Amino acid sequence: MTAQIILYIFSFGIIWFAAGIIVNSVDRIAHKLNLSSFSVSFFVLGILTSIPEISVGINSLIDNKPEIFAGNLIGGILVIFLLVIPLLAVFGNGLKLNHQMSKDNLLFALFVILAPSIFILDGRISIIEGLASIFLYIVLIFIIEKKKGLLERIKDEIINNTDQVDTDLVKLVVGVVTVFIVSKFIVDSTIFFSNFYNISPYLISLVILSVGTNLPELSLVFRSVLLKKNEVALGDFLGSAVANTVIFGVLTVIRGSDFLIKNHFLQTFIFVAGGLGLFYIFSRSKQDISRNEGLILLLAYVGFLIVEIM
Repeated sequence: MTAQIILYIFSFGIIWFAAGIIVNSVDRIAHKLNLSSFSVSFFVLGILTSIPEISVGINSLIDNKPEIFAGNLIGGILVIFLLVIPLLAVFGNGLKLNHQMSKDNLLFALFVILAPSIFILDGRISIIEGLASIFLYIVLIFIIEKKKGLLERIKDEIINNTDQVDTDLVKLVVGVVTVFIVSKFIVDSTIFFSNFYNISPYLISLVILSVGTNLPELSLVFRSVLLKKNEVALGDFLGSAVANTVIFGVLTVIRGSDFLIKNHFLQTFIFVAGGLGLFYIFSRSKQDISRNEGLILLLAYVGFLIVEIM
């Protein structure tokens, strides 16, 4: 058992390392192509730092344990808004929110992020709800894209400067493959611990696995604080949280049938909705999140852990 736990932790270390390769590669590509940090972070880095979630989700479907990807993605939202962003605010002496999104767009983005939690409230996840999640993500991207035309510019820059990004693209692929392989072991280990301790795999995914698969976002906290690039980090965090919704939808549709979440979800939903609500209030009041506001969000995450564990 001890060896299994050590390997479990070591696997998250490998994901941290591989995800670092992915993040660094995308960062260099963005710099070479002279693309704005927020646009690349939201559209590209947000998806790529969600590769652990995607890999875990695919492997959970292979093992016929869809509740693992559901718990992991919902837990990931809490990790991003009640742990990662607050840590950036606390250690960065406040967080300036130059996120280039209007009030209405930010509010809609947070609703898209909340959508999977709403769908899980009744304990059953259906294909229709999976399709609805995908639709909401597409609508959000269309709204942002219509205003800024960022995706088209990213595509044109990559096509016109392919020779500048070849090496980084290779590193990116290597990082993605590594994360996928290690994620298979993590899913198998989650199932093992679930059976051994008689704890639902959903709960383990919600509380523990969600932290491990968000190691890329946690690593960005330290990089952003050191380099004073909070705008890059915030774009990634919003993009990663929104990506969780479309990943949730796609995996649910691939599953091909409804499935149940046996744990009582109401208390989790309260923390997700409350956390997103607090983030919106704090972010819209002064266009930043102060250190004290970050501490409030961190305390909310501690409260979530206590409630779930108890």
